Amino acid sequence: MTASYFVIGASHRSCSGAIRDRLTTEEAEVPAMLERLNAAGIAQAMWLSTCDRVEVQAVHERPNEAALTIAGIMAERVGLSEPDLAGQLYTLTGPAAVRHVFAVACSLDSQIVGEPHILGQVKAAHRHAAAAGLSGPELEGLLQAAYAAAKRVRRETPIAEGATSLVAAAVQVARDLHGDLKRCTGLLMGLGDMGTLVLEGLREAGLGRLTVAAPVDRRAEAAARRMDSHFAPWADIDSALTGADIVVTAAGLGRYILSAQQLGAALKRRRRRPVFVVDAAIPADVDPDVAGLDEAFVYDLGDLERVALQGRVGREAATQAAWTIVDEAVATFARHRAERAAVPAVAALRTHFETERRRLLDEQRGLDAASATRLLVNRLLHGPSEALRAMAADPDGAGLAERAAAERLLFRLFRLAEDEPAGTGLSAGTGLSAGGDLDKDDRREPGREVQ
Repeated sequence: MTASYFVIGASHRSCSGAIRDRLTTEEAEVPAMLERLNAAGIAQAMWLSTCDRVEVQAVHERPNEAALTIAGIMAERVGLSEPDLAGQLYTLTGPAAVRHVFAVACSLDSQIVGEPHILGQVKAAHRHAAAAGLSGPELEGLLQAAYAAAKRVRRETPIAEGATSLVAAAVQVARDLHGDLKRCTGLLMGLGDMGTLVLEGLREAGLGRLTVAAPVDRRAEAAARRMDSHFAPWADIDSALTGADIVVTAAGLGRYILSAQQLGAALKRRRRRPVFVVDAAIPADVDPDVAGLDEAFVYDLGDLERVALQGRVGREAATQAAWTIVDEAVATFARHRAERAAVPAVAALRTHFETERRRLLDEQRGLDAASATRLLVNRLLHGPSEALRAMAADPDGAGLAERAAAERLLFRLFRLAEDEPAGTGLSAGTGLSAGGDLDKDDRREPGREVQ
């Protein structure tokens, strides 16, 4: 049975933020999840967990059954029944799964198209799969092709410039408001990729101190360690807001995590020192009323885009160009895979021909070249001609259609003349008569019965 690609998971498109948070897997937990997949009989799989998605990219002979198994593992992780979670998961198989894997690696399925983190996250998940012994030849081939497509997208389109320009705009506004960023403290609320990207840009620009908080404390604490920053429990967010000169929200839970009342109280405690707020989430994290507070300067991604003078038309053109590259790469990958799938059959045919050639030479030593080649052709065509006759003799008529299809395939495989009469079998020069029989003189080879 042929192995097929499939993907199952939950993303910002399919799943609520609360469920996605519970499903999110920290890097230290990934080996255990891969071990569960292996124990369930899924021998080629990668567990990808980012702020936008948690999904398994895998290969299996029965992809739908394997996807149901993984759905059960995911449901157990979030403490829901499989039917309750099923509506928040997506499952893709075959070509759709391949295209999805390419799109994810190329940052075309991210909340912020072109954000640069995802490719590194895919490669990290790939390394975990390889370490667990779950990166077989089919999965390896798919991922290497996806990486090549991502490289082309980065090289041939300006798709990454949009995300980079948003970060540069955030740094510019922060400096305009606060001056030297070394004296500033930043607070990251949530762990979305765009928010993390903005904070990285601010730190590169000299941000003095960073605190990380998120609705799930264990995730925030792990992220704080990775980012070499401070951790604040979500229960202490009001205290963290008081000390923050720059607040970046990146939770995307579908509800506001920063209210006007919250920030108003923090500004009062700050004695009206201004706060720069970047809402880097989709959907929005910041209550619109926050923008009405004195000394609160709120920018969402659209505002930053306008600061960066990044036109929407240009971004859409870059995205379309990137999708064109992905579709070309997917088609090339599918063609190469089909070509590789034909290799065993071609090899078997070549081996059969070589075996018959050697057998004939052993049996008919001293035969001249013309006779030897004629006998070899007859031997090689005997089996196919018998099969064609059997199809034509099928009493219910089904064999006639099968024979016609077989003949069409023979004409294609051996590039026979297009005007060859249909239904006549292989005639001139093959040792077969119009009815598909061996010519009279070649019905029996010296020293060997015709098989």
